[in-house]
Amino acid sequence: MKIKNRLVSLKTFALLCLSPISQLVIAQQNTPPTDTLITVVTGSVSESTSGRPLAYVNVSFPNSGHGTVTDKQGHFSLSAAGAFSEVSFSTMGYQQVLKAIKPGKVNKITLKLKPSDMQLNEVNITSVKRTKYRNKGNPAVELIQQVIDHKAQNRMEDAGYLQYDEYERIGLSLFNIPQKLLNSRFFSKYRFMLDSTTLINGQKQTTLPGYFSEKLSQYYYRKKPEKTIQILQAEKGINIIKFVDTAGVDIYLNRLYGNHIDIYDNNIFVIVNQFLSPIADHSPNYYKFFITDTVQTAHGKLVALSFTPRTKGDLLFEGKLLVTLDGRYAVQSCELNVNKQININFIRSLKIKLDFEPHADGRYYLTKSDVSADFGLLRNKGIAVFGQRTVSYSNYVLDTPQPDIFYQGKSVQTAVNSGHNDTTYWAAHRLDTLTAQQAGAYSRINRLQNMRSFKTATWIAATITGDFADFGPVQEGPIGSLFSYNTQEGGRFQVGGRTTPQFNKTLYFDGFLGYGTRDNALKYELNTYISLNKTPYYRYPNHYIKAGYLYDVDIPGQSFAANSTQAALGSFQSGSTNYWLYDRIYSFNYVQEFENHFSYNLGFRNWKQQPAGALLFQRNDGANSLVPNLTTSEITLGLRFVAHEQIIQGTRDRHTIHSKYPIYNLQITQGLNGVLNSGYQYTRFDANIYKRFYMSQLGYADITLMGSLITGKVPFPLLNISPANQSIAYDPDAYNKMYYLEFVSDHYVGLNLTQSFNGFFLNKIPLIQHLKWREYLSFKALYGGLRDENNPLKTAGLYRFPAASNGTYGTYGLGSTPYIEAGAGIGNIFKIVRIDLIKRFNYLDHPGISTYSVKLSFSPDF
Repeated sequence: MKIKNRLVSLKTFALLCLSPISQLVIAQQNTPPTDTLITVVTGSVSESTSGRPLAYVNVSFPNSGHGTVTDKQGHFSLSAAGAFSEVSFSTMGYQQVLKAIKPGKVNKITLKLKPSDMQLNEVNITSVKRTKYRNKGNPAVELIQQVIDHKAQNRMEDAGYLQYDEYERIGLSLFNIPQKLLNSRFFSKYRFMLDSTTLINGQKQTTLPGYFSEKLSQYYYRKKPEKTIQILQAEKGINIIKFVDTAGVDIYLNRLYGNHIDIYDNNIFVIVNQFLSPIADHSPNYYKFFITDTVQTAHGKLVALSFTPRTKGDLLFEGKLLVTLDGRYAVQSCELNVNKQININFIRSLKIKLDFEPHADGRYYLTKSDVSADFGLLRNKGIAVFGQRTVSYSNYVLDTPQPDIFYQGKSVQTAVNSGHNDTTYWAAHRLDTLTAQQAGAYSRINRLQNMRSFKTATWIAATITGDFADFGPVQEGPIGSLFSYNTQEGGRFQVGGRTTPQFNKTLYFDGFLGYGTRDNALKYELNTYISLNKTPYYRYPNHYIKAGYLYDVDIPGQSFAANSTQAALGSFQSGSTNYWLYDRIYSFNYVQEFENHFSYNLGFRNWKQQPAGALLFQRNDGANSLVPNLTTSEITLGLRFVAHEQIIQGTRDRHTIHSKYPIYNLQITQGLNGVLNSGYQYTRFDANIYKRFYMSQLGYADITLMGSLITGKVPFPLLNISPANQSIAYDPDAYNKMYYLEFVSDHYVGLNLTQSFNGFFLNKIPLIQHLKWREYLSFKALYGGLRDENNPLKTAGLYRFPAASNGTYGTYGLGSTPYIEAGAGIGNIFKIVRIDLIKRFNYLDHPGISTYSVKLSFSPDF
């Protein structure tokens, strides 16, 4: 990675505006068959005796699958395609009411429900009172403890073998679109896209659909040894946000927004964070529980348990559970919501509803998972994104194993001919039906994508967000590298590009031309790729042969440490940056990635380094003779593995979706003496392991262990040059209080640790809690050394270390004392800014060293 100060502010702003779209989870409500009539019922529900509003009352059209619930003020709005003549109102503890309505019309109802006589005498009904809440002696806590104690026997995975069918539907729409825009002449040609029947938080909204998909899958589970296999049977979808050049968006949405939500897990992963389940093993320490209702059903007695966070800002739910009193204490249904004080950005509402049905083995099996969320840059106004994801489960089969060879297959499989698009197939196989608006979304979006004006708008958006301007067979970019500045080159102008599959699906080219106004030097790169699987080299999975040539400027030891996402801040440096190199590199690589996310890279490199700026290659002989350049030839083998990896693919880079699985990297390099003017023979081993540890309410910890060993006698440019950071931007992969080229070594081990608490402590401080700041701790240690044979102070035939002078800080061998730095930071300032205070603990006698520094970074996130 070359050190450039790229101009990326426009791209960053565009990505920030699109972040709610690229990070959403969605669920659709069940609806009746398509009809030309729309029946609408709105109104409110209250208690007949006290007059207080009733929340969570079920409102539905009987025998249709269409329904909603009242909000906290008792209001509701129900709309569906069809001529319905009745609407039903029901909730636990109250008499069910059936009201006549006018089919195909707008009906308004104000209803008062009467309490039911079917109360359980043996259960004490407890309401929220203005008394100090206690766990001890609280019947609600005693009941939830029974639920916790019976989790293992109630969850589906308790069976030795399990299989079921799954239907998933995802939808994504914009709403709160400014009326001026909707009425404008510009938008008139797109009005056919609008849907005025969408219900969001009980209110009918005008929406602009942007994404819609359906999937049918079969799941097979084996408990010992544990194995899950998903077979995708069919999928269908449309998408108008393709200008966000990412592959695997559906994986990202499902992974981060409720994929396989399990109420019996201690933690539920949704909206990029872990939420503590209300029935987690230690949930009474974080939740308040109240028995709010009881009811007799056809399946037995149920108790309603309401719950709320003890601290409103923590990553906790609020809502209610329906629990059986048959001795199993199973969850029959649950509703999970979040409060407005929760420490999550951009979220306006999040609602999760899980429904279970009893089976012959006594367990309650999940039949439907319903998740809806809406997001916006502003909390209560402005354009927003609404998403719904619904998953229906059916055809459960227990303790019926498949042949042993079946479980040796891949965890994720796709059936032959899974891309079914015909209407007849989906009408016969989907587990529920689409509304007229949902069914019409396919044709409307197909019409939109064929409009010339829409194609132009998406081209512009794709250029801004993807950093490449697409001209069919050729793409020009990166756009952000057109101009940059550094102290060696001065102003740098650069143009570049690459070919696409439209040029050739097997042969690809990329490269650039750059020119510095201070050094008056032309830089360039040209790479040729032969794709062996007809996949572009910048897409997963790779399988290609590459030949390349590069001439460019660089900083010693920083090629793999630069943080390109903070390029704007990287323009501001603390201290001088006077050590530079001009690199000439011939390279040849063979790269292959496998579906299990094991990959290898076998390469050859001939590398000529020419010192520049204040850097000199000077022999430690009596004459202190200068060496104009250093040439080496190397063979490298790189290995990488991540179990069950899921990725988001961008225009150039890919990002692993964080999970519990570690990332392993190993690289072996062999220097070749006498090959193409190479003067050194050595062997180098580099390895690192990265893992994210999720810690529930305490956030998460990112830990990286690394190590390196060089055997053989080499000058300092070929040693391990510790990655430093002199910019004001915080770099999680570099040493933020170390100067460029300050430390070299031929063996080391290192530890990088970052702990994010997600506001767990700041949420509990009065006044500050409303700011929704988040706390970070970091710790980095580097322990190693330099053998005498590679120390120019002790062995002849090497290059002298650069000495401190004229604003430079000099180079030193890493000693027996480990280098240590640590930091404390506060993030989520104005939702995007993070500030870290970094302290360096040792080697403080080096010239120009300061103990403390402040680093900034921009990280917009939920």
